[in-house]
Amino acid sequence: MDKKMNLLMFSGEYDKAMAGLILANAAKEIGVDVTMFFAFWGLCLVRDPEHMTLEDKTLYEKMFAMMTPKGPDQLPLSRMNYAGLGKHMLEEMLKDDEAPQLIHFLKGARKKHIKFYACRLSVEVMGFKPEELLPEVEIIDAKTYLKDALDSDMQLFI
Repeated sequence: MDKKMNLLMFSGEYDKAMAGLILANAAKEIGVDVTMFFAFWGLCLVRDPEHMTLEDKTLYEKMFAMMTPKGPDQLPLSRMNYAGLGKHMLEEMLKDDEAPQLIHFLKGARKKHIKFYACRLSVEVMGFKPEELLPEVEIIDAKTYLKDALDSDMQLFI
């Protein structure tokens, strides 16, 4: 097929992350090469809660690390979150419909070897360490991302 899709994941919200991962998995299943570029809040989706650290961080970086979601399970909804109640309701509705949850789509993307890239500047500004991200995540700069996006047949910004 030789088609390529590029997703820029800028949002750190559960429903938007889920939409991006559903599209990425579906595209990969029909033979499309998929890359996902995570910037700023989107990085929270690929944080590994098992490898969080406060070592060698500035005061602001430590505060930021403690106040931001520590991985996909902690992402809030973009609307109607209501201190987590809305997200809980959505997760229950997904279970009732026997639909996969966000973590399942993330695991699927990892198993399908969808390429995960993190924005170098976003990682640095937000005070994340490379080891705090999932092992599949490669940190690249904006120019490298743009070359990938320009070679794609479809670019999506979520």
